[in-house]
Amino acid sequence: MKTKYFALTLFAITALTVSIYPWAKPLNNQLLTEDSFHPHQTIIQKPHKNSKIEVVFVLDTTGSMSGLIQSAKEKIWSIVTTMSSAQQSPDIKVGLVAFRDRGDQYVTKVIDLSSDLDSVFASLMDFQVGGGGDSPESVNQALHDAVSKIHWNQDPNSYKTIFLVGDAPPHMNYNEVKYPEILGLAKNKNIVINTIQCGQDINTTRSWQRIAKLAQGAYFQVDQSGGAVAMTSPFDHKIAELSRELDKTRLAYGNKEVKESYARKEAAVKKLHEKSTIASRARRATFNSSASGKKNLFGESDLIEDVTQGISDLRSIESDQLPQALQGMKPEERMVFIRYKAEKRKSLQAKIGQLTKQRSSYMKDQALNLDNKEKSLDYQLYDTIKTQAKNKGLVYELEAPAL
Repeated sequence: MKTKYFALTLFAITALTVSIYPWAKPLNNQLLTEDSFHPHQTIIQKPHKNSKIEVVFVLDTTGSMSGLIQSAKEKIWSIVTTMSSAQQSPDIKVGLVAFRDRGDQYVTKVIDLSSDLDSVFASLMDFQVGGGGDSPESVNQALHDAVSKIHWNQDPNSYKTIFLVGDAPPHMNYNEVKYPEILGLAKNKNIVINTIQCGQDINTTRSWQRIAKLAQGAYFQVDQSGGAVAMTSPFDHKIAELSRELDKTRLAYGNKEVKESYARKEAAVKKLHEKSTIASRARRATFNSSASGKKNLFGESDLIEDVTQGISDLRSIESDQLPQALQGMKPEERMVFIRYKAEKRKSLQAKIGQLTKQRSSYMKDQALNLDNKEKSLDYQLYDTIKTQAKNKGLVYELEAPAL
């Protein structure tokens, strides 16, 4: 009887091992083919306390892409606000890869993943279209840089994705790593690649659809102009104005490197207030008022936040690590100054929070009258993120994206 029971147990274990082995076996950077894509094997994970989203936009910046690039500059804050609306308030990092082709001003420009979205946005503002005039483009190089040069996290539970955006197929005659092999590298890193086609070029359609299929991603097509919903609200101007005042309450403290990092962020914030539209600044304030936006708003070492939250003791901070304005003050004067700034910040945040709620309600009502909104960039991006992030335990309940 014992021998029979042992044999049955051994058989069950063997059967289980055989059943899971093909899925567990590493890819070893193999080329991906249609046969290696198994959508029925997707596993929906349980929510994680520290949920993470990392997204890199790979953007064709040749001359024909001016409409899409302008849409991206206008709507990047709406996109991250949409991503932040998950129940788990995820930590969000964004990166960029701009690409053209050999012989143009550049082949690729890489902006690494960062939670300092102000600096990422400032880099996006610098993207200008140029070059091109022919087809294909350096898509393979751009994808390879996005997978290999970007510093992705190693957490298998985070949602990591690339959105490849363009209107021309990849060169397949260049002596470089081609996308089937690149997609194998991406799968090893748990990166999902989605493709967004601008326009209707049939060769691009074939390439974009194949890339998305092999990379377990989604494919969708938008107008050459970018296809994003262009809307403003009567609350935008006041929100942007209050947001600018809120930014002035930020105080950096720490060593030289920390202060230099803050100086770069301050330069990026100044740039976006001076050069981005009122609507874009209102969308940024909406994101910053969310739980996920807190890190972008305050940065890594904000004196007011850390002191008021008990993270740092003002009395124990060396004078040379304090902001210049506080270094000449007495200890009691420093605390009075911090309290004053904290109260001002709290008041501004309350006003912005109220206005962003009114703005969201207004935009939702206005969106009801939009025709074909389901085909817009905003809605298709949200549907893609909502579906894919669910596999990492992120739950989205909004019926429509933030606009």
